[in-house]
Amino acid sequence: MQPVRLASEKLIDVIVIACPGQGSQTPGFLSDWIEDADSRAFLEAASEASGVDLLRHGTESDADTIRATEIAQPLIVAASILSWRALAARADLSQVGVAGHSVGEFAAAAAAQVMSETDAMRLVGVRGRAMAEAAAAEQTGMSAVVGGVEADVLAAIEAAGLTPANRNGGGQIVAAGSLAGLASLGENAPRGARVIQLQVAGAFHTSYMASAVPVLAETAATTEVSNPTHKLWSNADGGLVTEGTSFRDSLVSQIANPVRWDACMDSFQAAGITGLIELTPAGALTGIAKRGLKGIPAVAVKTPADLEAAVQLLTDAA
Repeated sequence: MQPVRLASEKLIDVIVIACPGQGSQTPGFLSDWIEDADSRAFLEAASEASGVDLLRHGTESDADTIRATEIAQPLIVAASILSWRALAARADLSQVGVAGHSVGEFAAAAAAQVMSETDAMRLVGVRGRAMAEAAAAEQTGMSAVVGGVEADVLAAIEAAGLTPANRNGGGQIVAAGSLAGLASLGENAPRGARVIQLQVAGAFHTSYMASAVPVLAETAATTEVSNPTHKLWSNADGGLVTEGTSFRDSLVSQIANPVRWDACMDSFQAAGITGLIELTPAGALTGIAKRGLKGIPAVAVKTPADLEAAVQLLTDAA
């Protein structure tokens, strides 16, 4: 695959930095990161901005605690920004592209300088609390459908009265909605597909989250934004973001609308992607990339020890 020519006329490979979404966190995953004084200081500031004790939850809290929406979302975004900062201190990131999956778009917004890190953390704190409240209003959930023919999977989701909330690519679609509908889908799985119940609090990215939208919109309206300094793809439709204000609006509306990570990966390929780096807490998006971006090298930055491999991928591309 040929590298693309940027405006600077410098030929480089296209490296995408991916920011993961909810569900990637594991107990104690920030323990190694806080050994660095600058990282600890950032997490302290991010805790104040988000209203969540990120140091405690990232190092001491158990799996059930950090699964809570109001904790998980700020924790994940802070971790991604933290690892972006650490990578930027070791390598030139001026030419990379950026994208976020679901709540990961807030970390992507900070990385692409659409908004400040402080504002990204402030907004995601509001988002997490608003979505947790919406999820508590009615018992709903999500299940991953892995494998099968896409058309058959979408038809089965619709027949169960559910929404394809995350179309992740690589043979994975996440259905969301009522618990009865999810049970029906599990009992009538499409041919060749597995239905896996996800440990989440509600039907995210569906109409069940509608009450959270105006809550975030009110806070977002007072947030200063700029146009992105990096290539930035939106998981609303996989398109490139050109205006900060439109992306801010998308961050609000995405709460109740599906995530199209499959469209993002299509756009990465169209742009000539030759490598993907997933920020902390990593693993989910690199796993999808193995199936949806076959042959593209990927690095999951789970701990500071993984930064060396990420730098090497960037160095090889320069």
